Amino acid sequence: MTRALPSLPKQPLLAIALTVLTGLSGCNSKPAITDFTASFGGSSTALPTDEGQLRRFAEDWGQRYDRNPKDKATALTYAKALQALDQNQQAVAVLQGLAISYPEDMKVLGAYGKALADGGNVMQAAEVLRKAHTPERPDWSILSTQGSLADRLGDHDAARGYYEQALKIRPNEPTVLSNLGLSYALAKNLPRAEETLRLAANQPTADMRVRQNLALVLALQGKFPEAEEWSRRDLAPIDAAQNVASIRQMISQSDTWRDIQTTPAKRSASR
Repeated sequence: MTRALPSLPKQPLLAIALTVLTGLSGCNSKPAITDFTASFGGSSTALPTDEGQLRRFAEDWGQRYDRNPKDKATALTYAKALQALDQNQQAVAVLQGLAISYPEDMKVLGAYGKALADGGNVMQAAEVLRKAHTPERPDWSILSTQGSLADRLGDHDAARGYYEQALKIRPNEPTVLSNLGLSYALAKNLPRAEETLRLAANQPTADMRVRQNLALVLALQGKFPEAEEWSRRDLAPIDAAQNVASIRQMISQSDTWRDIQTTPAKRSASR
């Protein structure tokens, strides 16, 4: 079977992140956040970083999947590649079929629940992920995803509880710290968000997404030069400047931006 695989998204990273942050501030808005710990478990096959190679990789694993859709390793790897290509709906379909075949397999349920979360299916994702680990053997990455779901529902206190549990298992894990930092930002505590994201970004294993989250929170506080400096660690100077320019434009036109900017500390001072 020949598939038409889409190109990878080209939007500026900070623009995407700001859309995520503003979209999450209301409980009834459609969730857009991608939990940064949501790479699928159960498959140790590394994905290519080059877009062309990734597309060929997905096509190859898709053919393997067509031959044996109930093979766990194959389905997990194929779904992982689909998600990397921003084909989350198809990844969910692959993992849903696998979950039907293996309804008690926690790795399968974890991957399925994370894919549902990435697709914005908050309630269904929460239900699946509750079955994907146990209190006796908690999974830090699932706890972090559960935290992101709580953030989407506006329960930031509960979200931070999940992140703190995850950090007890995996201290200083940058992806969890990054989610925690965004949670503070959603709760309008930008100084604490910045502090947490600096800690995340300074971890040896921090990746581009973590650094761009820090850049976002810096920009939300008007620290545009430093936001651009962090963006330049991963992007060409012209792209970093474009990202920060996009941030400036979006926050100047957003009522949500002004609401987030008014942190509890600022409101207390104004009184």
